[in-house]
Amino acid sequence: MAKISRSDQPVWPENAIFQFFASLKLAVVLLAVLIAGAIVGTLYESSFDAKVARAYVYGAPWFNAWLVLLGANLTVSALSRWPWKKYHSAFLITHLGIITLLIGSLVGRILGVEGTITLFKGEAPTNRLLVDQHQLRVHDIDGIIKGYPAEFLHHPPSPQHPKNLGALASGARLQIVDYALEIEGKLNPKPLKDGGAPAIHFKIETAMMNQHLESWLMADDPQHGNFSMGLANIELKRGSAPTSPSSITSTSKNEEKDLEESIFAFSKAPDEQIGHVNKGGSTGAKVQLEPPRNRNKGRVLISLGGKESSFDVAENVGREMKIEKTPFTLKIDNYWADFRIENGKPGSISDQPNNPAVLVTIRGKAVPTTIVETKNPHGGGELPTTGGPPTMPAVGDAAPNHLTLFVANDGAISYELLSRKSGKSSGKIDINKSLTTGWADWQLVIDKAMPHAEQWMDFTPAKSETTSTSAGAAELPDGVRIRVEQNGETLEQWVPAGWQVTVPTLPNETMVAYGWKTLPLPIGLELLDFEVKRNEGSDSPAGFKSTLRVSSSDGESATGACWMNHPFSYPSSWLRTWTGFTYKISQASWNPENLGQSSVQILRDPGWLLKWIGSLLVVIGVFMMFYLQPYRKQTEGEPITLTGPKPPKRAQELHPVAR
Repeated sequence: MAKISRSDQPVWPENAIFQFFASLKLAVVLLAVLIAGAIVGTLYESSFDAKVARAYVYGAPWFNAWLVLLGANLTVSALSRWPWKKYHSAFLITHLGIITLLIGSLVGRILGVEGTITLFKGEAPTNRLLVDQHQLRVHDIDGIIKGYPAEFLHHPPSPQHPKNLGALASGARLQIVDYALEIEGKLNPKPLKDGGAPAIHFKIETAMMNQHLESWLMADDPQHGNFSMGLANIELKRGSAPTSPSSITSTSKNEEKDLEESIFAFSKAPDEQIGHVNKGGSTGAKVQLEPPRNRNKGRVLISLGGKESSFDVAENVGREMKIEKTPFTLKIDNYWADFRIENGKPGSISDQPNNPAVLVTIRGKAVPTTIVETKNPHGGGELPTTGGPPTMPAVGDAAPNHLTLFVANDGAISYELLSRKSGKSSGKIDINKSLTTGWADWQLVIDKAMPHAEQWMDFTPAKSETTSTSAGAAELPDGVRIRVEQNGETLEQWVPAGWQVTVPTLPNETMVAYGWKTLPLPIGLELLDFEVKRNEGSDSPAGFKSTLRVSSSDGESATGACWMNHPFSYPSSWLRTWTGFTYKISQASWNPENLGQSSVQILRDPGWLLKWIGSLLVVIGVFMMFYLQPYRKQTEGEPITLTGPKPPKRAQELHPVAR
């Protein structure tokens, strides 16, 4: 490259490093890589989520380094025009705008705050912000809570390559040796010599529905004292079952009523059916499902009032048909080839007729055979009139099929059983002896019992067949496996997200928790009220609004409301708002089951003003460059080249922008 001959030109543009950062080739490479990275980040965000895109692209060290290189390239390119002339103005303004935009983004990344806070009406103000980053928190024996970054979307630790977290106050060394996307926990009580609570382990299974369940129960424990099967509940209490159980009685009426009854029938259990009266009383119908033949779906056999009828399933699903010589109609609501209840809902696990089942609804006006309650036996109100499967009970609702197990002080186990089919009964139950529940063909066996036990959870990574459940399955948390080494002994323990475990270090225990990172804010938030507006004529929400009180450490406070797309800011002064040093509070989510709960998003971006100024400068510079004649002079006569002889009256131009 030719040397600059004019005496008024500085020498530093001739430096090789300066020329490298001002070169067109570097600018092209930087822009090409950034464009490719933005495309990959967009694909990651659409295929996975924003967190994956941030981890691999937008928040990755290489992306930040590339932005710094671009800023250096733009700065040196602008300096290469020195001394600046009037026609350089558009070029310089454009470069200054891009540099200001990059600085604003950097300031926002370093000083910005973004996260959520879940608030409960009536509780004291809180300032703990939940950030979208995982962290391992250790409550050490010295009383200090230590936080360690624990994001493992890429390069997760392994026993061969653990993540070393250093020494704790007890002298023990802490490592993260594994990571799992889904962790499942099972109650596995430990026996005690004295104290604690009685615990039993039971198994319950049904051949008709092809299900096998098992669980531990702890007596009178609010979290582990109940087991819900959807169709029934099982609980464990201290004491003994009532000695004189009362039977369920029913009354009959001689007057005709509008009757409606829904009945499940199973091909493999022709003598078993699960029925529920929706209206009026029982029809007294006996429903059977013939096994499918020749790839059909079988036939439904109806025995009603001494008369029998049959209907082809495949031809009549969804149709309402008259049952001859009776005042009733029949509708086959649904058919399952391989019936199984998963996550509290009936479904078919395959298309093969391994366990055929149907749901039928019988309607008509007649004298009911039995008067029973019309409440849905599965909770949640009456069965849908559309003939769908019965809804499962909501959390906390009591199921009509109920088994209460009792453990006496001497270890004797008794039971009180409530069955829609068999009524109420009670008695004693022995270890490894089967109890017929009366819920279809479910059989229960107690195989283990502990008079004194303490709660203990075993956490393990979820198996593939466990995670590939239906869409209604509960989402399992991720988790890390920690290793603690002290005095030659090694302990390893899985810690799922949202849980805290106790590590037996010496001289005192250490508490370890894994979950979202929390940050303390200089302001506190309190939920004063939460409102949900409903669409007219329905219960569907039209919108929801949180009324909040925000207070600061210096005693100042303000009250405001936020709803969808309508945030409010604190402090609300124009200077704090324009500089970005204000907290923007937005409605994030709500809990339909608890209208005293609300989640809000907190955002503060100190680089906000710089980003807007930078964007405005870029627009102005580009407009000047292409539409204002005085700033296009450099394009009208004197070609600018990167090599070869230089124009006699101008310094060498090294950057291609603003031609």
